[in-house]
Amino acid sequence: MEAIGRVLLVDDDPDVRAMLSEYLSTHGLEVAVAEGGAAMLDALAQAVPDVVLLDLRLPGEDGLSLLRYLRQHHAVGVLIVTGAGEVVDRVVGLEMGADDYIAKPFEPRELLARVKSVMRRLAPAAAAPAVEAARPPSAVQRDEQRVAVGDCRLDLRAHRLFDAAGEELMLTAMEFELLKAFVERPNQVLSRDQLLTLTRNREWEPFDRSIDIRIARLRRKVEPDPERPRLIRTVRGAGYMYVPA
Repeated sequence: MEAIGRVLLVDDDPDVRAMLSEYLSTHGLEVAVAEGGAAMLDALAQAVPDVVLLDLRLPGEDGLSLLRYLRQHHAVGVLIVTGAGEVVDRVVGLEMGADDYIAKPFEPRELLARVKSVMRRLAPAAAAPAVEAARPPSAVQRDEQRVAVGDCRLDLRAHRLFDAAGEELMLTAMEFELLKAFVERPNQVLSRDQLLTLTRNREWEPFDRSIDIRIARLRRKVEPDPERPRLIRTVRGAGYMYVPA
C-alpha cells in the first residue's frame, strides 16, 4: 500500500516510539523516529516529512527550541505533544507556529485524526472540498494569484505571504487558511465557529483559545501595529472581520 504521508516522531520514550510507529504505519503513514534533537536533524537530512510529531518534554533539550528550528528551516506541519496540565506549553507552542497539539495521555486514534487534519491543511486548497459561504461582489476570485493584505501580498496558489520588500513571511497551514478565509470575505464578520468550518478544523471547539492565538500571530505579520489592528479587527461578542486597507 502506497503511503499517504510521512511522519517524523520525536520522542525520548522507546516504547512510545515503537507503539506509535507501528500504529501509524498500519494506517498508511510512513514513519521515521528520533529520540531527540540531534536524531531529528539527522532524520530531516534524510527526508523532510509532511508532519513532525514533537514531544516538548525531551530530557536535556528544549522542545520549543526544536520547534523554532523547524519553523525557521522547514515548511512542515508540526503537532506538539504536551502533558495534560501543561497549558503554558501548549499556548507558547501555538504562538511559535505549531499547527496543532495533543496532550498526554492520548488515544492513538485521536493522534491519527490530528495528523491527518494537519496534512489536509497542508494540501493545496484546490484539492479540498469547497466550503459554501456567502461572498460579496468584491470577494477574491479563484483565478487571482496574489492579493494585497495591507502592505503584504498573499499568494493564494503557492500558500505564501510576502512583505512589502518581497521577503517571504513564514505561514503555517492553519495561518494560511485563516488569512485566505479573511481575504475572500472582506468586511464580513466571521465567528469562531465559521472560521473553524472554513479552515476545515472541526476537531477544535468554537471557544478554543487556539484560534485567537493564531489571529494574534497573523496580526504580528500583516498589521503595521499589531496592538491596534486595523486589518483583522475584533468584533466584540461576534468574532473577527477583515477590513482591507
